[in-house]
Amino acid sequence: MGAVAINRKRTEDSLNFNQQSPSSQASKKKRRFSFGIVSPDSNKPSSSTISRISRYPDAKAPLRREIHAPSRASLRYALPKPKPNDYSFKRRAFDALRFFTKDKEIIDLGDEEEEPEIEIEIGKEAVCEDSSVEVVDCDVDEKEENVEPSMLDSMSLVRQEAASSLEAYKKLLQSAERRNSKLEALGFEILFNEKRLSQLRQSRPKPVDKPLKKVPDEPFIPLTEEEEAEVYNTFSGKNRRKVLVTHANSNIDITGEVLQCLTPSAWLNDEVINVYLELLKERETREPKKYLKCHFFNTFFYKKLVSDSGYNYKAVRRWTTQRKLGYALIDCDMIFVPIHRGVHWTLAVINIRDRKFLYLDSLNGVDSKILNALAKYLGDEAKEKSGKDIDVSSWDMEFVEDLPQQQNGYDCGMFMLKYIDFFSRGLGLYFSQEHMPYFRLRTAKEILRLRAD
Repeated sequence: MGAVAINRKRTEDSLNFNQQSPSSQASKKKRRFSFGIVSPDSNKPSSSTISRISRYPDAKAPLRREIHAPSRASLRYALPKPKPNDYSFKRRAFDALRFFTKDKEIIDLGDEEEEPEIEIEIGKEAVCEDSSVEVVDCDVDEKEENVEPSMLDSMSLVRQEAASSLEAYKKLLQSAERRNSKLEALGFEILFNEKRLSQLRQSRPKPVDKPLKKVPDEPFIPLTEEEEAEVYNTFSGKNRRKVLVTHANSNIDITGEVLQCLTPSAWLNDEVINVYLELLKERETREPKKYLKCHFFNTFFYKKLVSDSGYNYKAVRRWTTQRKLGYALIDCDMIFVPIHRGVHWTLAVINIRDRKFLYLDSLNGVDSKILNALAKYLGDEAKEKSGKDIDVSSWDMEFVEDLPQQQNGYDCGMFMLKYIDFFSRGLGLYFSQEHMPYFRLRTAKEILRLRAD
């Protein structure tokens, strides 16, 4: 019986439970499942789709997160007004921020897509950062409470540094002003000297135009096709070690390799220069009335006369004996002395006929030491060979300026040979840089024929 009674009681309880009102059921469900606001549609039948959706809990409120990134702030502590582009001042001001008391910066992450407003409280001011920035000043009492002694000390140090940097800037500004005044004075002097130079150039007498002389044809006779073919054939590589010609009087062999110096853009060597000078002397001997009486020293004469130890006449005393030359040196009209200056050829001329010493450089160089040595040599030579005393102190020393000049770095030797060639003909220097390719071919042809024309 007891078991039956218990079962009956359970049955009644279950019936009573099933007969409860919907509101009681809703309240139970609310207490059991709902974590937020109860939906007003919770009383609808459970078979409704809307009622079933409403039973789910609402979205929770978003969590508040801390910011761990640096943020901007404005300082208002009566610091000196920074100058434009004064980054050192800004750096010292931001270094002082580490002494400030900072509250945590909080960002409210909402569902809206707008940019969050960040409120930063730093020491004595709050900055609200959005599209614009507002600075909220705190009360004086609040400042006095929050300001620490260490922060005040740092601000005083910042002021001292700012004052010292200002003094340094003033000194630099003063030195720059002094330099500017010096530069202005120099600029005035430059302008003044330029005006003086222009006035001097205007006051200089203009050179008188000389009548043009007819250029002779002999120095510019073109080569025939056969002669050009012969020259180009010797320039080929197959004749480099072959002895092409030998000059008997000077005993100089000209091989294809030696003659390569007459190809375009090559430097002339001693063998080619000395053989060509021998040919010029032989030309004069064949036709003495057509050419001036000249003597042509080779490229080693001046090196012997003036060596590292200085001037030495005894080293070249036997070079010009009567037995060797067949004439006295002082009886010549002109004496040509090739000068080799390391990588550059120049020419010195003893013009006995006009009683002057000439120096010709295709780069317009000047060297009085060379002409002084030759003047002393001429006096010693005249006294040694002829027993005459020649006073060369009254002779002119001229560094010829109005002469053809080279426009490259390899035609100096060719210019020197043509200076000698034209002077020995008694002609002016009627040639230029554009004639050098032709002169190279002509010189090669004359050496191969062992005859200068």
